[in-house]
Amino acid sequence: MKFTEQEKKAVYKVIKTRRDVRSFLPDPLPMEAVRRIIEAAHFGPSVGFMQPWNFILITSDEVKARLAWAAEKERKALAIHYEGERAEKFLGLKVQGLQEAPLTICVTCDPTRGGSHVLGRNSIPETDIMSTACAIQNMWLSSCAEGIAMGWVSFYKKNDVRDILELPPHIDPVALLSFGYTDHYPAAPILETEKWEKRRVLDTLIYHNKWGEQYESTG
Repeated sequence: MKFTEQEKKAVYKVIKTRRDVRSFLPDPLPMEAVRRIIEAAHFGPSVGFMQPWNFILITSDEVKARLAWAAEKERKALAIHYEGERAEKFLGLKVQGLQEAPLTICVTCDPTRGGSHVLGRNSIPETDIMSTACAIQNMWLSSCAEGIAMGWVSFYKKNDVRDILELPPHIDPVALLSFGYTDHYPAAPILETEKWEKRRVLDTLIYHNKWGEQYESTG
């Protein structure tokens, strides 16, 4: 399969433009766009074609408030690991996006999907979570292409989310994703802007044939 130069540039532009967004406008989202984003997730690669994901669409203000409470509780608990300016920056990270955004989607992983013997999962059990992560990445890229912002809330106790969303005990709530329009789409990752971390130099991360053997491009 071949793509035009314009099509290739569009793909790489979306990859580099995608951001984790924390501020949302209350404007409703077109459900046909939401459907395309979820469909993009469903077309993600999965080991053994297990497709372990489900998607819970949350629009209830009450449910979103309870999820925001779970995230806020965990954020305060995690703050004890940081000191001084770093602690202040951590506490300054917004979780209100869960309540601001018109839509939150909980992406779950079912480790029993496909039965006891799933090609690939027998050797590496974590491939079910890896597959779900691929679906989430597709959602991030497609939402960016749609002009819709997405934020991934990554700190909460899973049992809190299980209780709030009434998940079966074996279902893993992998991600809480907030979707909405925004009037502030960051030009760079928020944690990079806040000087929490910086992007590593790619050449230092590429090895050749074995660990630690620096790869030297011949051009």
